[in-house]
This record gives sequence, structure tokens and C-alpha cells, in this order.
Amino acid sequence: MYSFAKKAIGYNEEYTIKGFLDDKIDALEDYENYPLILGNVEDYEVSESDVFICALGSTKWKKHYVEIILNKGGTFINLIDKSVIFNQNVTVGTGCIISEFVILSNDTIISDFVTIHPFTNFGHDVVIGKYVNIGAHCFFGGFTVVEEEVVVNVRATVLDRLHIAKKAVVGAGSLVIRNVKENTTVFGNPAKKIEF
Repeated sequence: MYSFAKKAIGYNEEYTIKGFLDDKIDALEDYENYPLILGNVEDYEVSESDVFICALGSTKWKKHYVEIILNKGGTFINLIDKSVIFNQNVTVGTGCIISEFVILSNDTIISDFVTIHPFTNFGHDVVIGKYVNIGAHCFFGGFTVVEEEVVVNVRATVLDRLHIAKKAVVGAGSLVIRNVKENTTVFGNPAKKIEF
């Protein structure tokens, strides 16, 4: 995500990357060409010039850490690749990450703190709730509603007018043909509920 952030920030030169927040201060010790880890989220003191992006894949932990920063008065920005196609009346919230070659059809609503990976296509009138993480190469048919904290894994297809309830998980490569209940994991073609 760092490379994507550098490229996306390059489109808007008012920002520079100051560093990462992480509990593991030596996480990047064996890597070159990355900024410093500035400390953990809980102890970090937000300055007036700071803006934030949260790229965590876990929707639960993303929400947790975003709320800590917000409670400290932090501000989040969007990272949106210049290749993203915005059709008419698209709404995008705050703190979103939208990667390369995403298509947002007419009247699509993307809520706050959503991550959308490359080559994902949204039909018209799709609504995506807060803290959703969408893998690469996914498709959402028109009038689909995805509630908060849902994870849709790579290459999943969700047919038109379906509802994926809060904290559900859609497995990689799945074809969703029915509504998905809250806290449910579905997988397969057609996608069926699975238990762990």
C-alpha cells in the first residue's frame, strides 16, 4: 500500500508521507526505502498538519484504530488512483482507498473508510457501507447494498439487488445469488454459508 500511497499522493503534491503508526516499532527494520514507524496509534500525538490513511485489511481493527485517531482530532483523506472511472452522481466518503482501474457506475455511494482493490466494477445504485474491504476483480450488480464491516474477497461476484448484511464475509471467487445474513461467511459458486 505504501507504493500506491506514494503514487496517489503524487497527484496531489500538498501531502508528503511522514511515516507509519504500528505497535511493532521494528516491523520495517529489514526493509529499505520506507519511512519510519513513528510509534503506536494509542500513544501518537496528532499534530494540526497531520492527515491519515488506514490501510488495514481487517475491518474490525481498521474501525478500532480509525476511531482512536478520530477521537484525538485526526483527519483522514482519500487515496484514489487517477485511473478510477467516476460516472454520474457518485458519492465517496472520507478515508477511502480506491485502487487502479475501478469503475463506479451512476449513483453509486461509497461510505467512509472503504478500501477497494484494483479492477473492481460497481453497477448503478450500489451502496457500500463504512469500513468495507473489497478485493481485486470483484463485481457488484446494480442496486446491491453492502452493510458496514463486510469483507468481499478477490474475484467475488454479487448479482443485482442483493443485500450483504453487517460483518459478513464473501469468499474468494464466490458467486453471490442470495442475500447474505449478518456475521455470515459464504463461499462457492453459488455462494453458500460455511462454518469454521
